[in-house]
Amino acid sequence: MSDIDTSRAGGGHGSTRSYLIGFVICAVLTVIPFMLVMNPVLSRPLTLFLLVGFAVVQIIVQLVYFLHMNRSSEGGWNLASFVFTLVILFIVVALSIWIIWSMHFHMMVN
Repeated sequence: MSDIDTSRAGGGHGSTRSYLIGFVICAVLTVIPFMLVMNPVLSRPLTLFLLVGFAVVQIIVQLVYFLHMNRSSEGGWNLASFVFTLVILFIVVALSIWIIWSMHFHMMVN
């Protein structure tokens, strides 16, 4: 018998082992940047670059281990809705930054 639970749609929910692996990876991906910030041994731009890199990797780990996003045919709709959400989020954030910058440029007295 398999250790992976399935839903009515047939998608796997993961096992305790996979959740623990995801948790440990996320904990490590949190502790390393925390130590880099608390003990500044690298330059600021390099620390910022590593911080963003660790954040992106942690997002991917959480999507795979906790949200069970993969490229299987059953998860196609989940992936499509996730990509649509990312596009909408990018549009909202990018346009917000553009509007704020434009308001700052046009309203500030130089």
